[in-house]
Amino acid sequence: MKFFVDTANLDEIKEAASWGALAGVTTNPTLYARIGGKLSDFHHHIQRICELVAGPVSAESTASDRDGIIREGRELAKLASNVVVKVPTTIEGLAATRTLANEGIPVNMTLCFTVPQAILAARSGARYVSPFVGRFDDISEHGVAQLEDIVTALGNYDLSESGCLRADGKREHIEVIAASLRSAAHVAQAALLGADIATVPFAVLKKCVEHPLTTAGLEAFNKDWEKVKNA
Repeated sequence: MKFFVDTANLDEIKEAASWGALAGVTTNPTLYARIGGKLSDFHHHIQRICELVAGPVSAESTASDRDGIIREGRELAKLASNVVVKVPTTIEGLAATRTLANEGIPVNMTLCFTVPQAILAARSGARYVSPFVGRFDDISEHGVAQLEDIVTALGNYDLSESGCLRADGKREHIEVIAASLRSAAHVAQAALLGADIATVPFAVLKKCVEHPLTTAGLEAFNKDWEKVKNA
């Protein structure tokens, strides 16, 4: 499973990238607003993220109609070669995704919650689909179970003829991004059921590294080493 960090904070991206395990970044309007982002600087900010990460960087279209999504998608794709256009899983989003995918512009279909939505996203040509786990949990439904159903369903079919068009004329197979993950336990569950990618806030990414037994073990090693040095 690959790790993406779900943030618009440049310092968090730099730090995560320094660990050597970061494969990409996902952003959205909420995350950009959270860092005090301005509309006039949005495109430049996405370019700065793309300079920090070699992998895909999802930047979201804010239009709601297909023509608007297509227009914004084309603009975003021009910012850097690793931009992925984030599009909502709606009727207008599906239509826009089909056009963008046929132009070789990769799309991450976001706000996906059901198996039918995920299959339609795949058939429309999406490069990625992002089932949201935590938001299901928020309404007392089992988000991980929904994610498992989507991974299983997409694995049942050969979707290679529907994917985003590559420069060599072949089409990319869709990948599942486990999104809205709230804990290291969510990440572990997503990995066990076969999600291709986990996108997580930086705080959760740190939790994936930390463990109390690791901390306790290091403290014991350091105490013993002090004894060696003082012997």
